Amino acid sequence: MVFDFTVDKKENHAVITIGGNLIEKGQATPLLEKAEELVTEGCTKWAIDMEKLIYMNSSGLNTLIQLLTKARVAGGEAVLFNMNKKISELILITKLNTLFKVSESKAEAFKLLDI
Repeated sequence: MVFDFTVDKKENHAVITIGGNLIEKGQATPLLEKAEELVTEGCTKWAIDMEKLIYMNSSGLNTLIQLLTKARVAGGEAVLFNMNKKISELILITKLNTLFKVSESKAEAFKLLDI
């Protein structure tokens, strides 16, 4: 399945929904460009909905780290939520759960973002 994403922007925060397979660096270029646009517009709090993400490898992990870095450098935050078991295990194995804020639901992600 091809990687895709949608962005639902509301003032200073956005829900970024990612789906499919994130396995090549080039797949994420449009997403990273959109993240730059969000930062420029003052939207720096991102809840990243991963429910539709089926699979990702190290390139996918790198994309998530780039998103988090963009948000934090701009004074914001990114929270991951709705991960499937396989991706949740990958986040744990790589210890990225110590870098990212992770939640089970959008409501919990919004609390972590102070929205």
